[in-house]
Amino acid sequence: MGDRYPKSKVETKGFIARHYDALMNLITLGRYPSFIEESIRLMGIKPEDRIIDFGAGTGRNARLMLKYLSPKGELMGIDISEVMISQFKKKCVHFPNAKIINARIDEPLSFKEEFDKGFISFVLHGFPQNAREVIIDNAYKALKNNGEFHILDWNEFDLKTLPFHQRTFFKLIECPYAFDFIERDWKKILTEKGFTDFEEHFFFTKFIRLLKARKISP
Repeated sequence: MGDRYPKSKVETKGFIARHYDALMNLITLGRYPSFIEESIRLMGIKPEDRIIDFGAGTGRNARLMLKYLSPKGELMGIDISEVMISQFKKKCVHFPNAKIINARIDEPLSFKEEFDKGFISFVLHGFPQNAREVIIDNAYKALKNNGEFHILDWNEFDLKTLPFHQRTFFKLIECPYAFDFIERDWKKILTEKGFTDFEEHFFFTKFIRLLKARKISP
């Protein structure tokens, strides 16, 4: 994102990018590995699925998804950070059905009705709303009819009602765009974009949600 969204923390650089996975483990007090494994298990990945991973990062999530795929399945990652792409390639080196491209997910992509599942993890909240809608449009176009879009991110909640320590933690770790994200009705937004048949799974006392939405072509 760089200069385009200077307030965002989604695109990481330098030390944070090189040690992103370790930092996530630290922030969650060691709970991140089991949490992400459970989230990916709940996606219900089938052996021959084709998956598109928006903001694929270090490949940590991709490698877990790839374990569910047969050689006939495929995972396509998209990321803008060369540091992250390098880590993705190292983590997925033993999976010939894993690919990654350097592209912006907040700009129109060329994929059309190619994938069974789309996945985005803690990325959508880091964009302004107009960019989020481009990402959702990209997911809709990339998915086959009846394809599933899985969004792992903050749930909807009222920050003002939280205890002081929880409000403080959120303010410390998050960018300004996240404050807007948690106030929006995402099922309504996704419905307006052509998605339906929602399914939710909650984590960390419902602060985090895995939201599944199904594409239904008109």
